[in-house]
Amino acid sequence: MTGLILDAVLMLLLVAALGYGVRLERKLATLRQGQADFARAVGELNAAAGRAEAALGSLRVASQETDLLHDRILKAQALKLELETLTARAERGIAAAPARTPAPARETAAREAARPARVAPGSLAERIQALATGEASSPGNVRAIVQAMTANQAAKQSLNQARRRLDDDLFAA
Repeated sequence: MTGLILDAVLMLLLVAALGYGVRLERKLATLRQGQADFARAVGELNAAAGRAEAALGSLRVASQETDLLHDRILKAQALKLELETLTARAERGIAAAPARTPAPARETAAREAARPARVAPGSLAERIQALATGEASSPGNVRAIVQAMTANQAAKQSLNQARRRLDDDLFAA
């Protein structure tokens, strides 16, 4: 009978071990699934870190381009201020032109009147020549017109030089 009791106890222990093994297998399967999920999460985190690193690189490049553009804007503003100053100076020069013609200018006008006209009738140059020869009502305006045209030409040249420098600065990169 002891053999039978020992066999029964052994069978109970084997059934308990089998139940415990099944339960342990389920826990291990859950643990393996958790480990696979964890590995997948680590992979996604690694990919996200790579994307973040690439975004930071792009942000650094954009920051450098922004700094360069800011420098160009500051240069453009300085050139704009210079152009405004030159334009204002040219306008003051035109407004301050004297209204009378000195004696040497009258002699020059007489020489110009003797030279044959090369302009179409009714043109601006013809009107200026008429003023120079005294055919118009106010010959003293010729010097003012010539000074205004000279100041205008000088202002245009300064503006063109400033524009070229601005273009060179803006498109140097």
